[in-house]
Amino acid sequence: MVRLGRSRQVLGAAALVTAVLSAAGCQGVSVGHAAAHRPGAGVTPGAQTSTASPQPSATPAVVSVTPADKAAGVLPTAGVEVRATTGSLGEVTVKDSAGKPVDGHVQGGAWHYTGRLRPGTAYTVTVTATGPDGRASLTTSTFTTLTPKVTATYGILSAGQTVGVGMPVRIQFDSPVATKAMRAQVEKLVSVTTTPKQQGAWGWLDDRQLMWRPATYWRPGTTVTVRAPLTGVQTGPDKWVANDDQASFTVGAAMISTVNIKTHMMTVTRGGQVLRTIPVSTGKPGPLTETRSGTKVVIGKDGQITMDSATVGIPKGDPNYYKIDTKWNLRLTWTGEFIHSAPWSVNAQGSENVSHGCTNLSPANAEWMFANSRPGDIVKFVGSNRPFLPTEGIGVWQYSFAGWKAQSALH
Repeated sequence: MVRLGRSRQVLGAAALVTAVLSAAGCQGVSVGHAAAHRPGAGVTPGAQTSTASPQPSATPAVVSVTPADKAAGVLPTAGVEVRATTGSLGEVTVKDSAGKPVDGHVQGGAWHYTGRLRPGTAYTVTVTATGPDGRASLTTSTFTTLTPKVTATYGILSAGQTVGVGMPVRIQFDSPVATKAMRAQVEKLVSVTTTPKQQGAWGWLDDRQLMWRPATYWRPGTTVTVRAPLTGVQTGPDKWVANDDQASFTVGAAMISTVNIKTHMMTVTRGGQVLRTIPVSTGKPGPLTETRSGTKVVIGKDGQITMDSATVGIPKGDPNYYKIDTKWNLRLTWTGEFIHSAPWSVNAQGSENVSHGCTNLSPANAEWMFANSRPGDIVKFVGSNRPFLPTEGIGVWQYSFAGWKAQSALH
């Protein structure tokens, strides 16, 4: 009886301990240091375990923009770079204050613009990107290019005109392009397209005049297109170009005249056919009055001009001074040579040279010549010991083609 009673007490105590341990496990109570570090401690055999998925960190995209935000005085040649240093790059837009976009490209994981920017202009950079956390972001940055002391200006001459076969492409700057390296940069950027295609070359007549001439005279009917994307080009100390330009012109008939200074006659041809032979009187002998020999180009036309020799270095009071009204003027040089009407020298025309350097025609012949000529027509002068210097007019034809190519700043 006693043994049986004790046995039941032991079993009852064991059951009580088991119940307490089970209750402790259900409530998450710590099971103590030793039990917690014993293999299998606290794990019910056959039970499944689970591990929670890690949550993404809240890491936004980080975008780097060069030039820096609010940068001022940025060189037009500095370019633009946009890079996502954290996350991935989305859309990039760069616009000036007028809303004109800058076209860049993606390379090496970054957006680049390596062209030239407009001087004195504010630009806004807008960037979308996606961070490692998957969230989209928008970054805006601004910068301003330098404002030069001088804005270089230029023009493409003969735009929209029909010209003679001798008229070169002419890009003329209002002030010198200071160095050969700067002229070379201009020359690399400009281009000429001709239809039909013709061989030609760029050269500098001086440090303001860049010209492209064909190897020989233009073919009549040629269309010429000139492009000058020169925005952001430096042409001198603190002097920069702020615009692009382009223009086209067409080439008319081949009107070529030859003036023989010794025989006092001018022969006018068109398309190789003689149109008229005209008596003339050219410049009388003398260092300031003799007409220059060489191949000249008609620069322009003016129905009436008051010619004053003081403008070409012969002042009032000099024995050779003159001031006179003339009609039907075709300008051949910047130094005062014209073909024009000269009723006062009709008796000398065809027999004697009496002018101050111009080519004198009778009123009727001068009016006919004026009506049938256009800028770009060729007028060759032979028989004088005084040479026509290329910079005295449109002097590209004073060079051989090889000589003209040597006028390039790229050589």
